[in-house]
This record gives sequence, structure tokens and C-alpha cells, in this order.
Amino acid sequence: MNTTQQAPTRSAVLELKAERIVVTEAYDFLDEKRLLLAAELLRQLAEYDRLHGQLERLREQAVSALARAIAQHGLQGLGVYPAAVLETVGFEMETRNFMGVMLAATRLQLAQDNEADGAACPSSEARSCQEAFRQLLEVSSQLAGISGNLYRLLAEYRLTERRARALENVILPEIAQALRVMTSHLEELEFEDAVRVRVHSKVIASS
Repeated sequence: MNTTQQAPTRSAVLELKAERIVVTEAYDFLDEKRLLLAAELLRQLAEYDRLHGQLERLREQAVSALARAIAQHGLQGLGVYPAAVLETVGFEMETRNFMGVMLAATRLQLAQDNEADGAACPSSEARSCQEAFRQLLEVSSQLAGISGNLYRLLAEYRLTERRARALENVILPEIAQALRVMTSHLEELEFEDAVRVRVHSKVIASS
């Protein structure tokens, strides 16, 4: 759009007014999108904080469970304790589209294992340690999905913010200024035409 090069005509004024309506509607849409993105960002951030707090509590529990298991088996004994099998782990991801942004809910599907049955010296401490780290892994997988959502939402919000500000602070003021200049110029032309017609009428009347 180049409003500075347009000739001040009635049709140009009508075109600019129509363009102003379109740009205003585009700005209203971007402004609404900006608000919706901000609301979703806050919701996802609250969920992130909740999961992060849960992750920290589980981490502390896992550290305590690990210390008890080491006290029971010793570091070498725990090192040869049968580990959980990860080949059966499933990664689940549900996606949805929010204002053009892909939001994902992720989680690990961990099958219950009975590896402790093959342990030479099974103990409740070792099983508790294994379960604590299992829960830690599950919450971490959920937190990963929320983290990705926050990055994508923030990127889309910043892009929408730039576009909305460009329309609000650059495009719409340019159109308004061009309309003022053209309208003023046309009013001057109309005034000159009216004066010219009046003078011409007086000349005809006097002759």
C-alpha cells in the first residue's frame, strides 16, 4: 500500500475508506488473537508451575529412596539389582490446534514390570527407589510437552503482537493521514469550483 502516491480523487477516497475497514477488521482479529494467546499462555504456565513443583517433590522423594536402597544393598549391590525394561515404554502425544499453534499433551506409558522377582536379594527399599524414579520419569515427560507448548505460544504471541502494532501504529495512521490530505484537497477544489461558477454566473448576468 502506498497512500502517498495516490491522486486526490473521490474514487481514491472511497478506496482508502474501504481499505481502512479491512485493516481495522484485521487489527481487531489480531488484537483478539493476542488476548486469547495470552490467556492460554497463562494457563499453560500455571500447569507448568504445578508439574514443576510436583517434579521437585518427586525428586526429593527419589533421592531419599535411593539413599535408603543404598543403605540396604550397598552401592555395588544396588548396581546389579535388576533394572526396569524400557523396550516396552510407549510415548503418547495428543495434539490440538489453538489459534494456529500446535499444543501437545505428552506422557510416557510405562508398563508394570516384575524384574524384582529375579533379584537375588529383593527388598522393599529397592522397589520403592524404582517406583520413585518411575514417577519422576512420568512427570518429566508431561513437563516436556508443556515446555514445548510455552515456546510455541510465546513465539506466536510475539509475532501477533508485532503485526498488531504495525497495523495500529503504522498502517492505520498512514491511511488516516492520507484521507485527511485527500479530503482537504477535494474540499479546496470544490470551493474553487463553486467560486468559479459563481463568478461565471455574475459575468453572464452582467453582460
